[in-house]
Amino acid sequence: MTGKGRELADMMERRKVDILCVQETRWKGSKARSIGAGFKLFYYGVDSKRNGVGVVLKEELVRNVLEVKRVSDRVMSLKLEIEGVMLNVVSGYAPQVGCELEEKERFWSELDEVMESIPTGERVVIGADFNGHVGEGNTGDEEVMGKFGVKERNLEGQMVVDFAKRMDMAVVNTYFQKREEHRVTYKSGGRRTQVDYILCRRGNLKEISDCKVVVGESVARQHRMVVCRMTLMVCKKKRSETEKKTKWWKLKKEECCEEFRQKLRQALGGQVLLPDDWETTAEVIRETGRKVLGVSSGRRKENKETWWWNEEVQDSIQRKRLAKKKWDMDRTEENRQEYKELQRRVKREVSKAKQKAYDELYTRLNTREGEKDLYRLARQRD
Repeated sequence: MTGKGRELADMMERRKVDILCVQETRWKGSKARSIGAGFKLFYYGVDSKRNGVGVVLKEELVRNVLEVKRVSDRVMSLKLEIEGVMLNVVSGYAPQVGCELEEKERFWSELDEVMESIPTGERVVIGADFNGHVGEGNTGDEEVMGKFGVKERNLEGQMVVDFAKRMDMAVVNTYFQKREEHRVTYKSGGRRTQVDYILCRRGNLKEISDCKVVVGESVARQHRMVVCRMTLMVCKKKRSETEKKTKWWKLKKEECCEEFRQKLRQALGGQVLLPDDWETTAEVIRETGRKVLGVSSGRRKENKETWWWNEEVQDSIQRKRLAKKKWDMDRTEENRQEYKELQRRVKREVSKAKQKAYDELYTRLNTREGEKDLYRLARQRD
């Protein structure tokens, strides 16, 4: 996730993805933070070098979060209420094939606990890197998976199937007939496998109209995003606006202050002394302030965490994405080197943009106006 938050948000916005489960985030901590473009990441990790899971939500859904369970750096869940419908989103990251059996059993035990804590009447969607192959075909497992897996099943894939049977879940990827390119979730060198899956309750499978792997994106080097379209029969809530506030801070300017004073005297009938009725006087002052000084728009400020984002970074990421698409179509060494070079360039552009933004911030904080801003922020936090 380091340096890729805004890129991930842009991809979700472009692909119209509202909820995204992410794994191997490698971010230490238990927090929620904005990643720009109106998306927020809830994440958990105990080590900045390995593991870590998270769930990214569109801004409209953040207000609907009722509960966040951070079980471990391999399992976490969110509960949302959407117009009375309870939706549980679980992000999981299973141990790799070479890991100890004890670590694998701990992961499945944690996932079982999460599932058992969710009432049967609530919807559940699991987005996970299970590091296993459920395989092609479904003989003997027709109740939990379709025929459209990839290659042969291995021991870790059998664990996924057993879990689905145990919890009455369905492996969504395998029910939709797609070209192999839209079923393969992991590509590295000559390896092409399916290890990332979306699971839902078998009874809710009819609500999912499509599921496929998205190609042509370059946010993750080897893994690809698996997207499913799920339809809930609910009405969207109208977005509420923040309160519009009078711009009283304009009174710091002498010309605004003088104009306000004159307009207020006129509104009070030219009296020097204020009337005894304070409620009436206060309303006159507020109304005059709104007319002379104006009011705020009432819109929410976005992208607080990515205020350094600029057009140069955006252009570099677009070129990297096109290079990745070109390399996927024609796996030549020349295309590979071009993609690698653009990857390095994006990192440099992000680093430069952040440094420039911070330099400008520090320069402003050294001015008199910047000092006032600093004290104002401190008072607001207090």
